Amino acid sequence: MLFHNQKDVHQFLFQTQNFEYINLFENDFLLIFPELFLLSSTIILLVYGVVFSTSSEYNYPSLNRNVACLGFLVLVCTLFLVLNNPVRNGVFFYNALIIDELSFFLKVLTLLSACCVFLLSFDYIKDENVNTFEYKILILLSTASMLLMISSYDFISMYLAIEFQTLCFYVLAASKRTSPFSTEAGLKYFILGAFSSGIILFGISIIYGMTGAINFEDVSKVLTGLGTSQFVNIEMAALTLGIAFLFAGFMFKLTAAPFHMWSPDVYEGSPFSVTAFFLITPKIAILGLFLRVFFFCFFDFLLHIQSLIALSCFLSLVVGSFGALSQIKLKRLFAYSSIGHVGYILLGCACGTVEGMQSVLLYLIVYVITTINIFAVLLSLRQPSNIHIKYIYDLGMLAKTNPLLALTLTASLFSLAGIPPLAGFFSKFYLFFSALGSGLYFLAIAGVMSSVVSCFYYIRVIKTMYFETPEQWLVYKQVDKEKALLLALTSFFLIFFSLYPNPLFLLTSQIALDMSQSTLPLL
Repeated sequence: MLFHNQKDVHQFLFQTQNFEYINLFENDFLLIFPELFLLSSTIILLVYGVVFSTSSEYNYPSLNRNVACLGFLVLVCTLFLVLNNPVRNGVFFYNALIIDELSFFLKVLTLLSACCVFLLSFDYIKDENVNTFEYKILILLSTASMLLMISSYDFISMYLAIEFQTLCFYVLAASKRTSPFSTEAGLKYFILGAFSSGIILFGISIIYGMTGAINFEDVSKVLTGLGTSQFVNIEMAALTLGIAFLFAGFMFKLTAAPFHMWSPDVYEGSPFSVTAFFLITPKIAILGLFLRVFFFCFFDFLLHIQSLIALSCFLSLVVGSFGALSQIKLKRLFAYSSIGHVGYILLGCACGTVEGMQSVLLYLIVYVITTINIFAVLLSLRQPSNIHIKYIYDLGMLAKTNPLLALTLTASLFSLAGIPPLAGFFSKFYLFFSALGSGLYFLAIAGVMSSVVSCFYYIRVIKTMYFETPEQWLVYKQVDKEKALLLALTSFFLIFFSLYPNPLFLLTSQIALDMSQSTLPLL
């Protein structure tokens, strides 16, 4: 190309740069297209609900079923967009977001669990007279925030995604406006959640002040060699303090001890379907972000982080196991049970090895699917007066009134307890095997003892279903189609995995190896 003067050269350079920026801009939005589709569709659903629910011409419809079906369709379409994304590895939006094997796997698991929660809540909201279509909108918005959280690659995008999620959770916890318990749960979650967000932000500010960087990769490069240095100064002490604050905030979001005190009260006061959502979906996103931050960004401080993880793991196992022994309410029982299961997940994280990461992902899949199965059973047990069960003794002689549901719930509880040959046994066995391979003998023994203690309160529920005669016999409605589909799929997984676990082992092994190449380069 010939240029006649300098003006033509400047014009060519300007057009070329603009062309490059436009291409970069377009590619960035193509990479984040599933999240954009989910957010834009949710906004359209919100406008649709506001316009038609306030219309006197249509007699002010509640739109619960309409928005639920459309929201479920949006989640399914988003899942297909994620599965068919042509790019599987890359950093975009000026290193603010990332796509890799870990984020792809966690996004698929998050969307699947959100779809299951939608199926669980189709009839529950109607039965509880919660005539607010905003419930589904909030689940869609929080799911979008989780997808962004999973792809976060710097502290600003991470914090904004966390805040986006928690703002939706505050309203979801208080979504049953006629219940004072739900309002109390939302208020408690708001106060303690704001406190934990402040802790995370304070930790981020200390780390940024010491390193001058916010991108995970940049921070990792700045901290290279510092964590293993024997020289201790003010900067090292400040960095350790910032990491400790950040760790405390993450443990609060994961409901791990000793930052668990809010979860039993919030889970008990929230509507049953919201409790199921809190127990299942958010843990996937926050765990993925936890792995990326602490095992990539702060890899050189891994020895310090392992001590914190081991302490929180042990406390979670103890609190979760012994706290659930005295519970008589189902939601509080499973709240303490989830604290114990977070302890098992932290046991795999404390290993700091590829096998440990694989065991974490394997345990997460089994825990999510088993919990969906349990809540599908519990939400199916509603009386003709649309009263749902609340206490353990409400399950009395369920084996006589509905033996198939009792058998399904028994298998799921045995799986959570780690009874062979169910799926939970294999996930716990591989977790303990990874811990022993990393020299964490004390935590492995504590995990085994905690699993033995947990058998007591799971078997107590099973004993109630089969042997305890209730004071008043309860007659339940027929199980609706959505929950029947969920029960069939999750029960099939529990049985199939126990017979043929190789596909899931290979999948988690591939993702863990990819993490070892990208986020754990020194292992």
